[in-house]
Amino acid sequence: MTHNLTPKTISASRIQLAQLMQPEHANNHGNVHGGWIMKLVDEAGALACMRHSQSKVVTVAIDSMTFRNPIRIGDLVILNAEVSFAGRTSMETEVQVIAENPITGERTTTNTAYLVYVALDDDNKPQPVPQLLAETEEQKQRMVQAKERQAYRIAQK
Repeated sequence: MTHNLTPKTISASRIQLAQLMQPEHANNHGNVHGGWIMKLVDEAGALACMRHSQSKVVTVAIDSMTFRNPIRIGDLVILNAEVSFAGRTSMETEVQVIAENPITGERTTTNTAYLVYVALDDDNKPQPVPQLLAETEEQKQRMVQAKERQAYRIAQK
C-alpha cells in the first residue's frame, strides 16, 4: 500500500476526547483511578498519531505521568492530544488532561503526558510517517522541545 507522506500540520492531528467519570472509575480514595486516566491518555495519543500517519500505531514509550490534582467522580475528563514530533516511523504526542466540573464549569489541568508511537504497515512492520509542519511560533518551540525529548529517549537505550 502506498502512503501519502506529504507533510501535515500539527492541527491536522489534533483530537479531543471527553468522558464523564462514573463510580466504576473510582479508586479506594473515591477519586478516579490513575490507571483509567492512563488508558484514556494512551487512546487519545494513539488517535492523534493515527490521524497524522493514516495508519495503525503501537505505543512504544510513555514519559513520566505526574498527577498534579485529583480527578473526582462526576468530573468530565477532557483529553486534548496532538502530534508534537514526527521522526521517520515514530511520532510523539502531547496529551493534556483537564478535569471539568460540569455544573460549575471550573477546569483544572491535572497532567500533561508525552507518548511515543510507531506507525505500522499491513505486515505490522514500522512504516514512514509524514513530517510535521508547525503553524505558529509556539508550535515551532514545542517541536524543538519534542525533538530534544526524543534525542534523550534514544540516548537512554
